[in-house]
Amino acid sequence: MGRDSLFGERIVWEGRSRALAVPFAQKVMALVAVVAAAVTLCYAVVVAESLDVPVGGMVLFAGWCATIALAAWRAPLWWRSQLEYVVTEGHVIWRRGRIRRSIQISQISYALVRWNPGDPSVGDLVLIRAVPTGALRRTLSLSLHDVEAPDRLWALVRGIEPSAPLGSGDRPLAQRLDPGERVLWSAAPLASPWTLRRAVTAGAGVVLAVTFTRAVARSVPTLARVLRLHALPPVLAVLLVGGVALGMLLLLAVAVGVGYAALLRPSRLARETRYFVTNARVLIRRGSEELSLDRARIAYVIDAPAKKLHDVFLVLDGPQARAMAPSGAFGEGNDDDALRPVFASIDDAETVGQILRASELEKAA
Repeated sequence: MGRDSLFGERIVWEGRSRALAVPFAQKVMALVAVVAAAVTLCYAVVVAESLDVPVGGMVLFAGWCATIALAAWRAPLWWRSQLEYVVTEGHVIWRRGRIRRSIQISQISYALVRWNPGDPSVGDLVLIRAVPTGALRRTLSLSLHDVEAPDRLWALVRGIEPSAPLGSGDRPLAQRLDPGERVLWSAAPLASPWTLRRAVTAGAGVVLAVTFTRAVARSVPTLARVLRLHALPPVLAVLLVGGVALGMLLLLAVAVGVGYAALLRPSRLARETRYFVTNARVLIRRGSEELSLDRARIAYVIDAPAKKLHDVFLVLDGPQARAMAPSGAFGEGNDDDALRPVFASIDDAETVGQILRASELEKAA
C-alpha cells in the first residue's frame, strides 16, 4: 500500500461506501412528503373544479413536498456513493472529493457498528472520541457508512489481526472475539425505565390518537353529507374521498409510530440487549447495533442505584478529557436511546464493578 498525501503515513486499508439502502429516517420523510403531496393535489383539483378559485399555492406546496420526497429518497445514495475511506497507521480518514475529515486512532474512545438489516455483511462503523463534560461537551465522531465487514475494519483500526468469524452481523457477538479474548462477565438489562423523553413521546402519542379520533368523527359525517347531495362529479368525489382518507391514514400512522416508539420499542430494545466484559474489552450488543470499548480507556466505574436495579456508568479517559460519552458523563443528556457505554438496569453491579476496577488498579500500579 502507498502513503497518505496529508499525514505521510502508510495506508493500511482503503475502501468506499457501498450505498446499499436509504436510511430509515429518510425513508419515513420521503413517504410522509409523498402522502402530503398527494393529499394537497387531490384537494387542489376538487377546489379548482368545484369552486373555480386559484389553487396555485396548493400546487406549489405539493410540488415542494414532492421535491422533498425525491431528495430524501435519492440524495443519501448519491452522497454516499462518492465517499471514500482510508485507514493509515495513525489516522482514519473520511473524504468526498475535496472534503476531508480525519480522526487520530489513538484518540478514539470506542466504536459503534450498525449492521445493515438487509445485508449482514455490510454496516456503518462510527468512531467516537470522549469529550469534556459540562459547557465543553460536544460530539466528536467519524462515520464510515455502508462498509463491508465493519467489525473486521474496526479490528484493523485497533491494530488487531482480524479473526475468521468476523464479517457477519448474523453471528453472535461472543463468537466474534479477538484471538485470545475470553468473556469474563455477561448480563442483560432487566427493565426499560421511563425517561423524560419517553414520557413526553407517550404524551404526544396520546394527543395524536385523540386528534385522529376527533378528525375521523368530524370528517366522516361531513363527507357523507356532501356525497349525498351529489354536488360533485364522480371523479371529484373520488378525489375528495381519497384526499381525506390519505390524510387520516397519515395521521393514524404518525400516532401509531409515536406510540410504538414510547411504549413498545424501549422494551424490545431491552430484550435485544446483551452486555459483555472480556479480558480486553467491554462489548454491548443491541439488535443490529454493537459497541466496542477497550478496557484501557475506562478511568472510573460508577454504580448508580435505580430502585432495585443498578446503572453502571463507564467514565472514559480521553485526550484532555474524561467523559462517559459524547454528551457528557454520569448520564447527562441521556434521555435518548443512543447506544452508550452504560450497563443499564442490571442486578449484578458488584461483580462487574470488581472486574473493571481491577483493571483500574493494574493501570495505577
